[in-house]
Amino acid sequence: MSFRTVTVLGATGSIGVSTLDVIARHPQRYRVHALSAHSRMEQLAAQAAASQAAVVVVPDDAARARFAAAWQGRARLPEIRVGAQALADTAADSASDTVMAAIVGAAGLPSALAAAQAGKRVLLANKEALVVAGRLFMDAVRRSGAELLPIDSEHNAIFQCLPHAGRASAPAAPAPGVRRLLLTASGGPFRIRPLGELAGVTPEQACAHPNWSMGRKISVDSATMLNKGLEVIEAHWLFAMPAERIEVLIHPQSVVHSMVEYEDGSVLAQLGQPDMRTPIAYGLAFPERTPAGVSPLDLARHGRLDFETPDLARFPCLRLAFEALRAGQGACVALNAANEIAVEAFLRGAAPYTAIAAIIESVLAGDWPRAGDALGSLDGLLDLDAQARERARETLARLGVTGAR
Repeated sequence: MSFRTVTVLGATGSIGVSTLDVIARHPQRYRVHALSAHSRMEQLAAQAAASQAAVVVVPDDAARARFAAAWQGRARLPEIRVGAQALADTAADSASDTVMAAIVGAAGLPSALAAAQAGKRVLLANKEALVVAGRLFMDAVRRSGAELLPIDSEHNAIFQCLPHAGRASAPAAPAPGVRRLLLTASGGPFRIRPLGELAGVTPEQACAHPNWSMGRKISVDSATMLNKGLEVIEAHWLFAMPAERIEVLIHPQSVVHSMVEYEDGSVLAQLGQPDMRTPIAYGLAFPERTPAGVSPLDLARHGRLDFETPDLARFPCLRLAFEALRAGQGACVALNAANEIAVEAFLRGAAPYTAIAAIIESVLAGDWPRAGDALGSLDGLLDLDAQARERARETLARLGVTGAR
């Protein structure tokens, strides 16, 4: 049994909270070194106190003051580090060997990359790290000898269904004998809603996921199935699998988390409760398995498991993600950036739900590089990301949806 020292980036989000829950169940196996958060300083203070974290990372001096105020009355104040560079430095800090990369969006890329470059065990819950910088990130894993374990339930399921030699590496080719990867998707809250009603759905309706409790941005991505499209791109990099050998199936019960089809006709599936503590516990303890606090799966109670092919007229964002993957890394950067701008506009009431796909499609119509210097460095990729965000804002302005709805 190995002892691990863990840094949790994005500690106050749903993945961070679940990670700390799993860690607290195994004090003999894990110790928390550092936690980070962007805005919830009071919650971060409570987490740091409970886990006895030595370090916390916050975005600015105002957040530092809020954390210090929330800490009053407690014992030893942890070291407070401030800013984006401190976040990357903490991810690479030699005081921890395992990093949970759970910061949402492209903002989580630099710290996740820093952890990979430092040779950590990286528990990757930030899919944008691979969507925006797949080749750069995977090359960093190979060069440093880092371990890479996917935490998204779908990729974790695929990982569990593939053969392993006891260590999580970055493959350069598909696993021998594998024919297809089958990613499952719940279909979200609008799977059967009439298409004519989608333009009028509210952020609250889009965030009401039928099976999972998630943050607002990822909940909207699940509703549009853009999230599943990002997972297709992520699977391409994680498992060295070409786009034509990755498929998506809608599975409303969210019991089968994904499947691997082998050339002999066998299909291996990972099943479980829709509880992120399962993949988190597996990533922390790999190649061992430990209790995660998850209740047993009662298949008799579920009674039936349904599967269907996604309707791309209902879920145009999924189609756009496949198109971006085939178009190359630059288009994947643009896809992610445009989506973040479009979803933010929808959530603040400045754009209708159906504008999300329209904005992404407009941005993807631009000329995005397939190769070259811009894709070979973090600065180049972030510059492309900034360009795509500006084009998305310009598209919002042209559509006349920048005001309150």
